[in-house]
Amino acid sequence: MGYVLRRLGFYLAAFWVSITLNFFLPRFMPGDPVSRMVARLQGQIRPDQIEALRESFGLSDAPLIEQYVRYLGQIFTGNLGFSISRFPTPVMDVITSVIGWTFLLGFVSLIIAVVIGNLLGVLAAWRRGGILDSFVPPLLVFIGSFPYFWLAMGLLYLFGVTLDWFPLRHAFEVGSVPAITPAFIGDVAHHLFLPAASIVLVSVGGWMLGMRNTMIATNAEDYIVMAEAKGLRPHRVMMQYAARNALLPSVTAFGMSLGFVVGGALLTEVVFAYPGIGYTLLAAVQNLDYPLMQGLFLTITTAVLIANFLVDIVYVRLDPRVRVN
Repeated sequence: MGYVLRRLGFYLAAFWVSITLNFFLPRFMPGDPVSRMVARLQGQIRPDQIEALRESFGLSDAPLIEQYVRYLGQIFTGNLGFSISRFPTPVMDVITSVIGWTFLLGFVSLIIAVVIGNLLGVLAAWRRGGILDSFVPPLLVFIGSFPYFWLAMGLLYLFGVTLDWFPLRHAFEVGSVPAITPAFIGDVAHHLFLPAASIVLVSVGGWMLGMRNTMIATNAEDYIVMAEAKGLRPHRVMMQYAARNALLPSVTAFGMSLGFVVGGALLTEVVFAYPGIGYTLLAAVQNLDYPLMQGLFLTITTAVLIANFLVDIVYVRLDPRVRVN
């Protein structure tokens, strides 16, 4: 329990630092979002409206520390301000409208890559020198050496443009009404296949090599030799003794990847015009939408911290040696 509380304190401190940086960095940059909006409107806005906009974006003339305290209050009440590029839509509404698609793409591709990669790594290490161990890792490393966006464009051109097997953009057909029906779920899965496949193909090799190398070291441990000497079935030794202990580094890597899922595979979402956080972040940068960028950065940071905290708890369960009394 003490270990968990210490880790919780660490992550809360990291969260406070991220909030503080998220507040101060935009204010130290030249210009402000209201000035850019006024420039776009070319003087078609009254001074009182300008002042109201400045207040809505938290850019008052109050002392910086007072603005900071007000900002903290807004954060914990879910008020992240208004999006400039989608004004007057609140930033929170923009994020909630796209985060579900990023979770879907990220989690599906991550789970598939982790499961396939770790299983291949376990089998390759257990039958070291076999066909699976000799040919599959180099092939996956070769595929993984390609950038996300390059492989995504290749898959899009081959299976979307040339063969016309999969759609070219978006998360579902334009005009479809989102609903929990077999037709709509099938439509979403059809649109999801190519972007998820591009992420899986690039990342599965890393998961396989990581598990393979850890399994090779684990197979040399004394408790594995003892389990084999007891006459336990090879499958039981492989899964319950070797794979369980070799899985610990993958759990940490999975936690890190789980947090960054919220950031989205930026370039993959851009290639497929997939309406997730990564695609929205690019649009926010292009439109100099500082409030939306702040909200997205804070969302990504929070997701990473929460994911890592949960992984720390799981790690204690898998390996009690990390507990410190």
